[in-house]
Amino acid sequence: MRLSRIIMALTVGLAVVAVPTAAGAAAPQPTPSATTDPPQPPPYTPQLTSLTVNRPTIYLGETVVLTGTGFRGNETVTISVTVTPLAAPARGQAPARRSDGSTVAMAPVAYQASAPLTFTARTNGEGRFTKSYRPSVTGLLTFTASGRDRSASAELQVLDKKQPLPVTGDSIGTPMKLGGGLVGAGAIMLLLTLAWRRRQRLGGVAH
Repeated sequence: MRLSRIIMALTVGLAVVAVPTAAGAAAPQPTPSATTDPPQPPPYTPQLTSLTVNRPTIYLGETVVLTGTGFRGNETVTISVTVTPLAAPARGQAPARRSDGSTVAMAPVAYQASAPLTFTARTNGEGRFTKSYRPSVTGLLTFTASGRDRSASAELQVLDKKQPLPVTGDSIGTPMKLGGGLVGAGAIMLLLTLAWRRRQRLGGVAH
């Protein structure tokens, strides 16, 4: 009897000890976080800055339109012009020389003092601008637009004014040949008329 009580007491004690352990095992465990760092924003892609001209080649006296994009909004952009002569100047005509030592091909007086080599443009809220420019010299013009921290370049080829086609020997000879033929035909007609009148006179005298 005493032995059975001892066995029963041991059984109850083991049961009491096992209950908290089972309860702890059954409790839900926290799920570990998959990421430890906060999400990062996508990388910033800067807008490309560009400067273009609407025509790559013009003749002296014509106008081009410069278009700049990718600059800061509502800023003043400075545009400088560098000129590289396309050919040697005419005999007896020295090239113009700027303060930095570079040369500028001379142009007719009618076009001088009409196109500055430095001017400005104002961008809109999207960093875009357009500017008209009429070159006063021939050559390869390089435009460099510079904002506060951005710049871009474009090139323009300016040729001399269109010249009228020269008059060739063939174009002169044809009218001269035609005129000479008409003069000869007129002389023959005049001789035939004089001969006919003379014949008429002689015939009248014979009757």
